[in-house]
Amino acid sequence: MAPRVSLKLVVLLMMGIPFLITMYHWGQCDLGRLDDNFREGQYRGAGPVDKFDSSARIPHRDVNAIGQPAEEGPLPYKEIECVVNGDYSIKGRLEDKEVYLPFTFVQRYFEVYGSINSYDGYDRFELQHSYSQIHPPRDSYSPDGVFMSFEFYNVEDRRRVKCISGIEGVPVSVQWNHNGHFYPIQIAQYGLSHYSKQLMEPSPQRAILEDGEGGDLNTWLLPDRRSQIAIKTDHTNEENNVIEFDTPDLLKNPGITISVEDHNLSTLSLDVKFITNGSVTVLLRTNEGNLFRIHYILSNTTMTLEDRDLYYGIGSSKKGKWTHLTRKVLIDYDKGQILKIAKSKRGKVKLTPAKIVAVCFRGHGLVDNITLSSEAHLDHFFDAANYLVNYQDSRGGWPIQVTRKIIPGKLELKPGWYSAMGQGQAISLLVRAYSVTKDNKYLDSAAKALNIFEIPSSEGGVLQKFANTYDWYEEYPTTPGTFVLNGFIYSLIGLYDLKVVSSGQTAEHAAKLYNAGLRTLKNMLLMYDSGTGTFYDLKHISLGVAPNRARWDYHTVHINQLLLLSLIDDDPLFETTAQRWMGYLKGKLSPHN
Repeated sequence: MAPRVSLKLVVLLMMGIPFLITMYHWGQCDLGRLDDNFREGQYRGAGPVDKFDSSARIPHRDVNAIGQPAEEGPLPYKEIECVVNGDYSIKGRLEDKEVYLPFTFVQRYFEVYGSINSYDGYDRFELQHSYSQIHPPRDSYSPDGVFMSFEFYNVEDRRRVKCISGIEGVPVSVQWNHNGHFYPIQIAQYGLSHYSKQLMEPSPQRAILEDGEGGDLNTWLLPDRRSQIAIKTDHTNEENNVIEFDTPDLLKNPGITISVEDHNLSTLSLDVKFITNGSVTVLLRTNEGNLFRIHYILSNTTMTLEDRDLYYGIGSSKKGKWTHLTRKVLIDYDKGQILKIAKSKRGKVKLTPAKIVAVCFRGHGLVDNITLSSEAHLDHFFDAANYLVNYQDSRGGWPIQVTRKIIPGKLELKPGWYSAMGQGQAISLLVRAYSVTKDNKYLDSAAKALNIFEIPSSEGGVLQKFANTYDWYEEYPTTPGTFVLNGFIYSLIGLYDLKVVSSGQTAEHAAKLYNAGLRTLKNMLLMYDSGTGTFYDLKHISLGVAPNRARWDYHTVHINQLLLLSLIDDDPLFETTAQRWMGYLKGKLSPHN
């Protein structure tokens, strides 16, 4: 006898199955249909739809909806597959009617940034459209004042800086060449940052270890009976005393030593004259209790590390001459530690902190004004300014002696090229050195630097023409041009600085170049506005390649530059454009049609 089938059951099944199928499809999330305006993104590691990675799960959590009473308990949720543009899928979450996606995906897809921070015991997620911020604009600009927001720059800390040269006192760059070279832009920024810090920061702390005036040498330790130390009259200034030291110059010799009591001061300055071969050693103790030695030796070696001994050459030709030496010892120490770390791990491995415990001298020589301080900004500033004076070539420029590959194999600059940005920032530095000292050597050097602006890029200079009409000073003087915005504006600031401070033919020459460049900028500035940010250059126009969007830190530089220009030129273009570009930093995009 066949079983009886309930008519009610059949009806319920016929109604329920379509309902369940409908609900299943509603549980799928297709992001490709949400908004046609979302730009195409790439989610690294994600496979195609038919290779969905079930391991990309979101950890469970209890979340109350906004405005939902806590006593009602957490909202139920379920994991759903989210298909992105029909190309790949990720795991999402459905809570009530809201869809939630992993922030790692959101960050990459929409190029936003965020972090979880704790405040008074409560966690808070903070979302930002960009990672860069604008520093408060100034009320005025002066060629002898702070340079833009460079008081916040720490050039010596950059990974692209191998070390600070013991010979020249300026950065050695590994940008584009791992062997190291002197990069004029980096050197000028190093000097401008320390000049700006000198103006903006409180007076540094100082402790004089020895200047020969106290008449007491009991604080010095001698390694053996043959070693000697004495106070002598300075033959060049009879009112000044110096310390004479005499001990074997071998590095295994502990040297004549003075201890350091204030371990919080880490910038060493002194005047030294080696009569024989010799060295200055700074003894450090790490937080782990180990001793580490930094030796400043009469050698042309840039920097070498042997176990716990780090060597900086201060020049083989320094013997017999008074030399002023200023070192940020902990920066020297950190750069030495980096040598022990594989390149792939640099910046990821935490460096071991250390403190100065003693300063030692070897060989026979004279020393004076041994000082430890928290900073010595003017020393670093003048090291940079003097380097620019000493190494300016006959054409008035500072050639860059490495290859720069704009488009490898197609658009490259061979060693010996000039940069308008380098010329401009060097001028800004030299103008400030002149303002402090009134020494004409700095102003004369700045005036010579104008010559490169008159030479076309095709002939080894920096002058490029846009549309055969507008004069453009190239940061990277290729043919065809690339028209990098920030480098061009930096060159204009340098020209402005010299125009204001100088007089006569120099002022006229600088004004002519500045006015031509400013006219160009006013006509071309809006070509760099992408509606969501800015373009770094115009290669997409001059070379027909994909647009080169400016990273947020460069976008911020563009804004700061326009804010500066708005202080020295009354055209509302600069202020209006800067305000719109500031909106881009917070996701305020330009309208669409």
